[in-house]
Amino acid sequence: MDQASPQCMDDDSSLSAYQQNEHQPKVVVHFSVVPGTTLTWRVDADSTLRVHGARLWLTRINSPYDHWLEPGNAFRLQRGERVWLSTDSEHTARVSLSCALPARRGLVRRWLGRLAWLDLGTPAAR
Repeated sequence: MDQASPQCMDDDSSLSAYQQNEHQPKVVVHFSVVPGTTLTWRVDADSTLRVHGARLWLTRINSPYDHWLEPGNAFRLQRGERVWLSTDSEHTARVSLSCALPARRGLVRRWLGRLAWLDLGTPAAR
């Protein structure tokens, strides 16, 4: 990220420390932020938010700082944090949110995970 609000630049928002494995498949979601609206959600997975079209305002629940992202800027979001997005432009901001797909687990591990979820308890001795 190149710009933040004039108060401060968050160290944890830097993309320079983040090295994503390019061989891992990604999920990319595209959406628009219409002028006069504010979008909010809790981030489900570590993600990278990229801005296109118009300047975007971003704030996070645990950060005292607001961030103004220009078109072309990217911002790293962490799993579990709540974010708010809006635009001060008369134009719609286009946003892409990308995250890596989780690694596939083996058949036995998935089966054991489903059994644990059912909470059947330990088998009784015969």
